[in-house]
Amino acid sequence: MDQTIFAGAPSVFHFFQEICKLPHGSGNEKAVSDFIADFAASKGLEYRQDEVYNIVVKKPAAKGYETAPTIILQGHLDMVCEKNADTIHDFTKDPLSLRIDGDFISAEGTTLGADDGIAVAYMLAVLDDDTLPHPAVEAVFTVGEEVGMDGARALDVSDLNGTLFLNMDTEQEGRLLAGCCGGRRAKLYLPIVREHAPAWGKAFALKIRGLKGGHSGADIHLQRASANRLMGRVLERIIGTVACRLSSMDGGLMDNAICREATAVLVLSEADYYKAAEAVAEMEKEFLSEYAYCETSIRITLEPMPEKIEKVFTADTARKALDILQILPYGVQTMCLDMPGLVESSSNIGIVRTTDDYVFFDNALRSSVPGRKEEMYERIRIIARLTGAELKYTGEYPGWKYNPHSKLLAIAQKSYYDLFGHDAVVEAIHAGLECGIFADKIPGLDLLSIGPTMEDVHTPDEHLSISSTVRTWELLKEILKNIH
Repeated sequence: MDQTIFAGAPSVFHFFQEICKLPHGSGNEKAVSDFIADFAASKGLEYRQDEVYNIVVKKPAAKGYETAPTIILQGHLDMVCEKNADTIHDFTKDPLSLRIDGDFISAEGTTLGADDGIAVAYMLAVLDDDTLPHPAVEAVFTVGEEVGMDGARALDVSDLNGTLFLNMDTEQEGRLLAGCCGGRRAKLYLPIVREHAPAWGKAFALKIRGLKGGHSGADIHLQRASANRLMGRVLERIIGTVACRLSSMDGGLMDNAICREATAVLVLSEADYYKAAEAVAEMEKEFLSEYAYCETSIRITLEPMPEKIEKVFTADTARKALDILQILPYGVQTMCLDMPGLVESSSNIGIVRTTDDYVFFDNALRSSVPGRKEEMYERIRIIARLTGAELKYTGEYPGWKYNPHSKLLAIAQKSYYDLFGHDAVVEAIHAGLECGIFADKIPGLDLLSIGPTMEDVHTPDEHLSISSTVRTWELLKEILKNIH
């Protein structure tokens, strides 16, 4: 890869490429955490690594900044591991295959992990450069952010002295994020009762492909289709058209990614297959029309399978599973009335999975208003009660309230204007950041989030702007310089 295109921030891109060589999906961050520990040791920097592989590295203030307030720089080590169905890649061991297309860097057939690998690269570049003017820095690298912010929850903050906190998990240059929503994962487990498949039946796979997907918080307002939701609608049409038995239904890999692909295994008679295939083709046309403004590549197929299916859901189990899939809340639920354009609450049906014992539905609930989040959860609790499913919740995280008197925000606003000659946009977002957890853990903490432009995160189309990464590096350095 031609390194001259990274000339504006060579150290940042160097570290980003090194991170991309290491596995760092959620729950598998040890290798990248160890890489940071080895780096800190080689630089003679104080560091500590905890039992879940969070790591904190401390760098003393540069000359002239000894009395400036300490700043905590923070980002997460884990990435969302999504790939295209035809891509051969093992996220537990294979390096990402990077490519350059104009101003953008992406990965071949997989997510790039710029969310939040670029923050890790920024922090390592700050720790590595002994010429930068800066206050004392505490670089906090957390694990498990994408699966419930587990690392931030587990981190012992008793030895952190920072009063300023700069998170770098923002995905749009020129925006200073000063608030975010809270969230929760709602997990439904529907018990499966099976019976023998009918003798007349043949196995067919219903496949939904070609959806854009996206981040279940940052992109939910775009009203993209969910493959899980579409799967439910297509199955309803098929069952209403021909005699059909359901054997399994699966879609999505992450609760915080809008589902792009889903598959259901059906048992049909060969004679009924053609009627079912016609219904599928009709549904594909309907969806392409319905989502014409945002989805242009929806593909739905019903394909014969060579294997024989021995067991299928009972009619009652299938009915309950489809009912759940049809009525679970999905998409934007309410909009914020005091900040136009900001989503207030939403729900995402991120994962549907069939196991030996149950059908599992994993939902990401988000809201900047705690009561709205509780209302969505209550609706799912009612669904569970009516269908006999078990409901659990995990990954509860608090929101982060906007502070108009933030010193760090004022510094960032001035730094941005001085560099680029115009004002940055100050906003809150409908996505969860670890800032809320740290705000709860460290009273009085002054928080802000920045980052470069990246698009289609949590999907294999994820791409990071090179020029934006360079400009955001300049902004980060300017903010550090202006802290007195």
